[in-house]
Amino acid sequence: MEKKFDKAAFKEKLESAGQFPMLYMFKFIVPMGRENEISILFPKNEIVLKPSSGGKYISTTIQVMMDSADQIIEIYEQASEIEGVISF
Repeated sequence: MEKKFDKAAFKEKLESAGQFPMLYMFKFIVPMGRENEISILFPKNEIVLKPSSGGKYISTTIQVMMDSADQIIEIYEQASEIEGVISF
C-alpha cells in the first residue's frame, strides 16, 4: 500500500526548520533519460547528476533558495508527475 503524503505535517516540518528564505536541497532519483524533466523544474539552477551503478537511474541534487514552505511543496508536487520519480 502506498503511503499518503501528509502535506500539512511536511509544511510544519519545513517551517520549523528555519526562517525563509532558505537554501533547500532537493534530491530526486529518476529513470535514465528523464533527468531533463527534473531540470525543467529548476531552469536557473545547477543540477548535480550522478548515474546509478547499473545505469538504469540517475540521481539529481539541486540547491535552491526558496521563499516559503509552500514553494517547496509545489516543486515536489510537480516532480511527482514525472514517471518513475523517487523524491527524498
